[in-house]
Amino acid sequence: MSDGGTSFETKPALNPTALNSAAPNSTAPNSTAPNSIALNPTALTVADVAKMLSAAGRQRVTPEQIGADVAAGAPTNADGTINLVFYAAWLAKEMANRDD
Repeated sequence: MSDGGTSFETKPALNPTALNSAAPNSTAPNSTAPNSIALNPTALTVADVAKMLSAAGRQRVTPEQIGADVAAGAPTNADGTINLVFYAAWLAKEMANRDD
């Protein structure tokens, strides 16, 4: 502004689609680990969910266990993948109902 007022620099808006544009299981371009895999937590395969939960916990989780949860009503996406947040919420609900 030429009148001595405050000037604001405009930046391009973030495109949420572009943030998730990497296909699941593709190599992450900005990863610090060699051969790391970029995973989309809203669309994981049963095997990927099992690997992630095994790595995060003290027990090994098998794809068969995840498949049994899906058969018991765990939410899945239309393509059969699993949204990790929805799955975790379903597990919490199931565990709470088990205590009743």
